[in-house]
Amino acid sequence: MTLLDRPRIDTARTSPAPRDAAIDLVRAVCLVVVVALHAFMAGIAVVDGQIAVTNVVIGQAWFAPVSWIVQIMPIFFIVGGFAGITQWRRMRDRGESAVSFVTGRLRRLAVPAIAAFAVIGVGLTVALMAGVSPDLVGELGFRMAQPMWFLGVYLGATALVPLLSRCHERAPRVTLGMLVLGVVAVDALRMGTGIAGLGFLNLAFVWLAMQQLGFWWADGRLAVMSPRRLVAGLSASLIVLAGLFASGAYSPDMYENLNPPTICLVVLGAAQLFALALAAPRLRQVAARPRVAAAVDAIGSRSMTVYLWHMPALVLVAALLFASGVPFPDPLSPLWWATRPAWILSVGVATVLLVLVAQRFERRRVTATGQEPARGRVILAVVLGMAGVVAVLIGGFTPFTAVLAVAGLVASLRLSSDRRPSVQRAGRYPAPGMTSPAS
Repeated sequence: MTLLDRPRIDTARTSPAPRDAAIDLVRAVCLVVVVALHAFMAGIAVVDGQIAVTNVVIGQAWFAPVSWIVQIMPIFFIVGGFAGITQWRRMRDRGESAVSFVTGRLRRLAVPAIAAFAVIGVGLTVALMAGVSPDLVGELGFRMAQPMWFLGVYLGATALVPLLSRCHERAPRVTLGMLVLGVVAVDALRMGTGIAGLGFLNLAFVWLAMQQLGFWWADGRLAVMSPRRLVAGLSASLIVLAGLFASGAYSPDMYENLNPPTICLVVLGAAQLFALALAAPRLRQVAARPRVAAAVDAIGSRSMTVYLWHMPALVLVAALLFASGVPFPDPLSPLWWATRPAWILSVGVATVLLVLVAQRFERRRVTATGQEPARGRVILAVVLGMAGVVAVLIGGFTPFTAVLAVAGLVASLRLSSDRRPSVQRAGRYPAPGMTSPAS
């Protein structure tokens, strides 16, 4: 069985779940939290006439309990798993192949990323030519590259949806259990050997396990559970999480457990899933309100674009303030705290403006005009796309790594098209993790 094998199963058991307004609302809220949190974490000061950037929450004891609430990456992958398997089942029921699913998702990821990475590379080049300190440019490139791990992991995870959905439909408990066992094994290996780099194997096991929980949601498994059982599951997850922290083997800061990912994120994801199931009826009522629905659609249909551009927006706001001579308060000082709402709002506005501009490029996308590409080409396309992202993760954003990343993504885009690609102008299309009414 290969990555893109089309499963042959009894589809009567796995009919596509309808669009879930609660899922759409949660995704939109999570995205807003990510933008606000990254803006909050940015500690910007002026040292010797140059901007210095730090992460203000590192080493802060007060942030550990806050991180239990604002660490939303597990639920991000859960709702992405729901959307992914839902779209795949609809396509499969129409007779479409796994290749069509993967190429469609890949294009929706690659096009926004090419635009963002190219602009970042050009911006860093201009900064260096203008005489900005190479150390500062390097630091900014590193900070902007850090959140891009999500793009690489999401690209790989979404490509595995057809394969893992087959495993899920045949043996859901075994499939999830094996992934969780993989997480535990990697943690044990990392701790036993003292080689921290081994922990990054969990970039696969942790996030694929979370995606798998989204498959369970799509099956309606939690919808049939009583509130009492959901509360019990939520309580048990939090108790296990507290026990892991009490053991001393894991940090109580959920963001330290993100780099590299650990079993704590899996347990937190289970807690978030139970909480989502409990809140889903109320969330659907809220999501049905016209203004809320419009906001959710506006954010959700641009989700990957927002994610890619919010860090450049942060850097742009800081540069404009610095050029205007606006003083930066010392990080974590009383004045710093007082100015956080205005700062976060400014980053949010800048993100919206950049997203609106970026859409002009994204409306021009490569579409297939002939025969479906071969499976081998598509697998190579996924690998090249992930390799492009890895280039900036390892080296940070620099003019050189940005060129490597764009080259990898462009090659990925071409390979995922047939041999006669066409570029056409189109309206908005669903972002990764979103499904259109027709899909």
